[in-house]
Amino acid sequence: MAQRRRGRFIAWSALAGVVSAAVFLATAELVALIVARESSPILAVGSFVIDIVPQPLKEFAIAAFGEADKPVLLVGLGIAVVIAAAAAGVLQFVRPPLGVVALAIAGALSIAAIVTRAGATPLSWLPPLVGTAAGSLVLVLAIRRLRGWAAAAAVAGSEPADAATAAPATTAEPSGMGRRGFFQVLTIAGASAVLIGIGARVANVTTTSIAAVRKALKLPAPASRVTVPAGAELDVPGITPLYTPNADFYRVDTALTVPSVDPADWRLTIDGLVDRRVELTFEDLLAMGLDEYSITLTCVSNEVGGSLVGTAKWLGVPVRDVLALAGPQSAADMVLSRSVDGFTASTPLETLTDAGRDAILAVGMNGEPLPLEHGFPVRMVVPGLYGYVSATKWLTELKITTFAADEAYWTPRGYSAKAPIKFSSRLDTPRTGQPVEAGTVALAGVAWAQTVGIERVEVKIDDLDWQPATLSAAVNDDTWVQWVLEWDATPGTHNVTVRAVDRDGEVQVEERSPIAPDGSTGWQRTLVRVT
Repeated sequence: MAQRRRGRFIAWSALAGVVSAAVFLATAELVALIVARESSPILAVGSFVIDIVPQPLKEFAIAAFGEADKPVLLVGLGIAVVIAAAAAGVLQFVRPPLGVVALAIAGALSIAAIVTRAGATPLSWLPPLVGTAAGSLVLVLAIRRLRGWAAAAAVAGSEPADAATAAPATTAEPSGMGRRGFFQVLTIAGASAVLIGIGARVANVTTTSIAAVRKALKLPAPASRVTVPAGAELDVPGITPLYTPNADFYRVDTALTVPSVDPADWRLTIDGLVDRRVELTFEDLLAMGLDEYSITLTCVSNEVGGSLVGTAKWLGVPVRDVLALAGPQSAADMVLSRSVDGFTASTPLETLTDAGRDAILAVGMNGEPLPLEHGFPVRMVVPGLYGYVSATKWLTELKITTFAADEAYWTPRGYSAKAPIKFSSRLDTPRTGQPVEAGTVALAGVAWAQTVGIERVEVKIDDLDWQPATLSAAVNDDTWVQWVLEWDATPGTHNVTVRAVDRDGEVQVEERSPIAPDGSTGWQRTLVRVT
């Protein structure tokens, strides 16, 4: 009987810990709404986890969960918070004040995660501090009543109270009063946490929403537009479209939540090894004149045959024109671009100042302002370089520097400081596991070799000779091309291999290599079952 009673009180203490943690988070959200909107403890800790996660785990998360990696992380953090909070409640019950100490440690870690983030304000420390105090108060009150209930229950049962669960005799009270007090604290605190926490989060999102600002934004018409030649898009069912719709464009970045940046408040600073420091507003950037560009982007995390590649029509201003305003000095060889969330990318200065390369600061994507998740209001787009060294979203700073003096976000995490894209090809249709009927089958897909262009795509069926595929008309050297090969398919299982040759005569690398440190290589081989 005593053991059963003790287990029940342990369970109630765990619930008290969870409710106290909810009060902690809800109070922090409310204070953040008032003094520092970006100081949510759970988001700050989540961002910290993203920063410190080892490269293999990062690649596993992208491969396993794709664009759902961040929601999965949040769910995982939520589960961890519940477990840790329950443990704190039990500690406070059996060994006070260890539960409050655990809660204080969690608060201190939250403060550290918040104040070390990019964009932290002078009052960023206040929400987790007040949240810790509120959560600790609820934990103390709830456990004090629970211990009184436990002591009274032990006396009423004529059984010795366990030293770990009994309250001191001076704090013992009738069982019913202790029980009522405990549930009153939990009910009031829990309901308040839900109402305040959800209300503060909704108010924060609503009052800082940039979606309406973006929707109302009208970008100037570009001085020049992309000319798409006839035959640039093949009419093949199942093939990737020439231009990727914004909603389908891949997203890989380090932002746990999409930053909210109002164009009216946006500023771009160009400094470092320059003749003069320059600061531009969004209107200043638009006034430089926009042009339209067709560019394919590729993520370094894209595996052979993967989907982390897409093409869009971008509206923007050449980066070289923006850098020219500051006058880069001859000692510089790198531009460290910085996002509002602290992410940085290292891009060779010569690439950004090359008159033959369309490296741009983009403000539009496929005929509309940049989507929020793709960097609104301004991002970098650089053809021929993997995104982690060039495609900084929510851009706020361009620091002219050197590779010797500065490192970007992913460099100390196992990736190369310079990362030109390795050209590749992909089979889109038929897909693995998708049987086709015997007869004429269209093997089709895309191939890319940014800044160089694709000369041809070749396909091998089983051990037969390579066959040249038909290519679509190229928009430019920075845009992928589609390809198709009509195949007289016979029943059975066949091995289809595809490779590309660029306009420099280089053949796509056959050997498989991992994505780290500077992109994967290999020919895509697909088993196709013909019925």
